[in-house]
Amino acid sequence: MDRQQLADFLRRRREDLRPEDVGLSVGARRRVAGLRRGEVADLATMSTDYYTRLEQGRGPQPSEQMVASLARALRLSTDERDHLFRLSGHNAPGRTPLDTHVAPALLRVLDCLDHTPALVLSSLAETLVQNRLAAAIFGDHRRHTGLARSGIYRWFTDPAERLIYPESFHQRQSRAHAASLRLAYGRVGADSRVGRLARALCKESAEFSVLWQRHEVAPRFDDHKTLLHPEVGEMHLDCQALLTEDQSQTLLILSAAPRTEAAEKLALLRVLGQQQFSEDYGSVGQPPPRTRP
Repeated sequence: MDRQQLADFLRRRREDLRPEDVGLSVGARRRVAGLRRGEVADLATMSTDYYTRLEQGRGPQPSEQMVASLARALRLSTDERDHLFRLSGHNAPGRTPLDTHVAPALLRVLDCLDHTPALVLSSLAETLVQNRLAAAIFGDHRRHTGLARSGIYRWFTDPAERLIYPESFHQRQSRAHAASLRLAYGRVGADSRVGRLARALCKESAEFSVLWQRHEVAPRFDDHKTLLHPEVGEMHLDCQALLTEDQSQTLLILSAAPRTEAAEKLALLRVLGQQQFSEDYGSVGQPPPRTRP
């Protein structure tokens, strides 16, 4: 780990960014042109003290997951991401269809979607980044680790994962998950994270094992979704999926038609989410940290 070079790199990249580059408001009393340290820390879901120590060249070696979060927060290109990993004393991640680094261009689109739920998913249905309204609907996926980072794995192993969908949709959702995993499996093969996930699910879920043997292959996204929320109830939402060129990541956008009951419920969730953020962080007027897996 090259602490001094790491510190210089982080500081330069932070100073090069502007609040509007990451979806934050400028504010009337702003004294710095670039991002504040606390803003980078929020975007990377780490403490401001920890990030400050890294930028001052006196912090401990960050984990690979923390480095990946910093790369997304600072909107680094893939080459810059790899450089950050090496400065941190880690090997750069392999550039494969399962690479979880979110391109800055995709993050810029997400930053423009404050008023509708949006999230970026990997081909394993891992939530790589989500806005606050998506977290209000689906929950904050930062708590998941290991295989449970995959929404496909949770669907077949954790009954709580299914509560957001009406029971009549469960069978269709199960088939869609298995078919999308087959699609990813065909791209990267058995000796991959996709293969390991499929083998684990075949052992842990009889339902998945049966569906896996059908060899159905298809993307998992529908044009419409019916979701159940514990506070606002049933919502009928339109679903749009924006895929990267290599189809390894998907920006999923949920929306409601104007003047519908679903639109009113999304508006209510925005208010509830802001109230919750104010209670949790005590910083009314400051933008919330983007949630991470």
